[in-house]
Amino acid sequence: MILTNNKENIGRPDEYQQVCVWPGMSVSKEDRHEFQEHFLAQGFRLILMETIITGPDRDENGNVDPETGGRIDTIFSVHNDDVMKFAITRIDMGIKWIEDVLDNEKEGCSIYPDRVKEYRVC
Repeated sequence: MILTNNKENIGRPDEYQQVCVWPGMSVSKEDRHEFQEHFLAQGFRLILMETIITGPDRDENGNVDPETGGRIDTIFSVHNDDVMKFAITRIDMGIKWIEDVLDNEKEGCSIYPDRVKEYRVC
């Protein structure tokens, strides 16, 4: 895997502001170029940023569910000019905007490290 569970976020150029999460998708370092080329052939410029191992889910009381967590998610960014046309394509693949992923988590119960919140566009 590449860059799994970094201590800090991966930087990206200003023209790649929209960050996506592909739950359950693991891209190895060796497959990084192929991943980006696959989407480029479809007209989407992406930068693969990192894969990350998710933490466990928590119940309404904040208790850890030991049966969850450990999923590998891929985090990447999309070129600003390609975001609108990528918006529909991503849905069929199960790819989500980082904002949607984080906004659907309960406060203090994220399956991602706090630093991932800095990937938000807004």
